[in-house]
Amino acid sequence: MSIHLAAVQMISAPEVGPNLVSAARLIAVAADQGARLVVLPEYFPTIGPSDATRLLAREADGHGPLQDFLAAAAQRHGIWLVGGSIPLTAVHPDKLLNSCLVFDPAGQRVVRYDKIHLFGFSKGAETYDEAQTIEAGPATPVVFEMTIDGETLRVGLGICYDLRFPELFRAMGPLDLIVLPAAFTDTTGRAHWEILLRARAIENQCYVLASAQGGHHPTGRMTHGNSMIIDPWGEILARHDYGEGVVQAALERERIAEIRTSLPALLHRRL
Repeated sequence: MSIHLAAVQMISAPEVGPNLVSAARLIAVAADQGARLVVLPEYFPTIGPSDATRLLAREADGHGPLQDFLAAAAQRHGIWLVGGSIPLTAVHPDKLLNSCLVFDPAGQRVVRYDKIHLFGFSKGAETYDEAQTIEAGPATPVVFEMTIDGETLRVGLGICYDLRFPELFRAMGPLDLIVLPAAFTDTTGRAHWEILLRARAIENQCYVLASAQGGHHPTGRMTHGNSMIIDPWGEILARHDYGEGVVQAALERERIAEIRTSLPALLHRRL
């Protein structure tokens, strides 16, 4: 059985309003082309010149225009929608949670994942330290089940920097799909993005759907893009390098079973 997947790629600006318009348009494109699961990139509502813009966009869990937008879009198109990530209020008043919310075709929220691993990087003039403004989520893997046309998929969630920590995905148990919204920097992305995504697909023998920010943002930031869908053998089924776009491919349950039968690596694990 085939299940049509789609990853939305954006180049988000600081202003929330125009980003929501772009997201709505790209979600509609994906849904009109038959996608049953659509994934937005990390921080699709806002990428500003500093973390202050994300702090201003924070919402309380369960209430707010960003959460309402995601619920309405899922219901309008009758799709499963993974809302990339949005800023939610944290325990610390000066920080936020980088949270991924999943909505079913009725517009009901199914699960929430708060980013566990916080990105830190410094090379020359390029410096990032997410721990300054982001509160790490609980160190607990988040998995949900998605049923489409009577077929149930087991889906694991991560966000961006989580990709570098294979133990997170191993702890999820056997998966059909890993979903990873991201805003990888172009520097680290050119070096590691594709390699890491393909490795996660190969070692977990599952599909990987990565939805990224991709291009030159109005603030001057450059994100790597290259949203892609990868099969359990590590083959790239679809890719979009830079700029806005929609990446689409089919998940085949038979492909997962074929690979796990011919190479039962998950059963051979000793640790």
